[in-house]
Amino acid sequence: MDIYVTGLGCISPLGFNVEENHLQLKTERDGLVKSKYLESKYKSEKFFGEVKMDTSSLLQKVNIPNKKGLTRTDALAFIAFDEAIHHAGLLKKDINDSSTAFISASTVGGMCLTDELYRDSNLHGKNSEYAQSYNCAAHTLRITKEYQLKGFTNTINTACSSSANAIMIGMKLIRTGRAKRAIVGGVDSLAKYTVNGFNALQILTDKKCTPFDVAREGLNLGEAAAYIVLEAEDVCIGKTKYAKILGAGNTNDAYHASAMSETADGVTACILEAIADSKISKEAINYINAHGTGTQNNDQVELTGFHNVFANIPPFSSTKSYTGHTLGAAGSLEAVYSILSIVNNEMYPSLRVTNAIPDCHKMLVMQYTNDIEINTVLSNSYGFGGNCTSLIFSDI
Repeated sequence: MDIYVTGLGCISPLGFNVEENHLQLKTERDGLVKSKYLESKYKSEKFFGEVKMDTSSLLQKVNIPNKKGLTRTDALAFIAFDEAIHHAGLLKKDINDSSTAFISASTVGGMCLTDELYRDSNLHGKNSEYAQSYNCAAHTLRITKEYQLKGFTNTINTACSSSANAIMIGMKLIRTGRAKRAIVGGVDSLAKYTVNGFNALQILTDKKCTPFDVAREGLNLGEAAAYIVLEAEDVCIGKTKYAKILGAGNTNDAYHASAMSETADGVTACILEAIADSKISKEAINYINAHGTGTQNNDQVELTGFHNVFANIPPFSSTKSYTGHTLGAAGSLEAVYSILSIVNNEMYPSLRVTNAIPDCHKMLVMQYTNDIEINTVLSNSYGFGGNCTSLIFSDI
């Protein structure tokens, strides 16, 4: 049974919807800035992929009557979710149907309100309105309530592979007949909590990131939300279809808490598993949207995985050079970008690369390209603890 992508929705440093994101990708304009809205002593020292609107204004875009307790994370999730279901033409009866699943993901959740969390958890005065909003599932629960979702729901937190795993689970629910439709993706917002954590790991760069460049110095943190609508072929007859999801692979190399094995065991295994699950040949893949964070370890290990799998590595790039690393939203945001690649026969470059890693320079996409037919895209997401996920999308 074929499973189709019938709707897309996203909000990111590149724009407030899919169309705005696509324009920025095509024109090679990143969304990395010195932060305007983040409460952090590093806001003017480092570059961040920040959504260009304060939280209060974002909440004005959320079309629900009761907004008490909503965080920035919640606001981003509502905006992207709403675009995805409208893009797919879903009616209220479709959303409320028990055969419609909702799988979301987040690593930060309501901890974007780091100071409020500290005060509430330490009982410094009366609980704030956000006391029920801090966990990673808060946005899922709120969306489920507001849209009256009655089907299977869940929230995934496998670090940076979270929303890729949400997509994979949605696909499997449809395959096994547990759902006919799945709204899948994830969200994360910038937070003092994560900025301090990544800074402690010494993997944040003071410059704009340069994935797969020899002189790469680290990553930029970003924020985003992205959702796609997956539908079984028998419930989307006559609808506009943007792509098919062919398969997915998920493995764990269990090597280190925050680094991947230099032999790329997990990377290699998850790509091979995705290819086998998709029932395609390795040669069928036209383009890879790489995880590509811009850290020394990640980029070299991912490239090693490519060499382990492919005799001839397909063209690849990292769109994190546009958005920064959006953590739990990265897998779904890059899935949206992968689908845009297929629909428009485009490849979006790794920006600012001046000296590519020697054994990848011929395959690394370093400028916007639209003179190639893109039929099948591999999208990779790797998380802390070694959780590695690959998704494969194709044209219809």
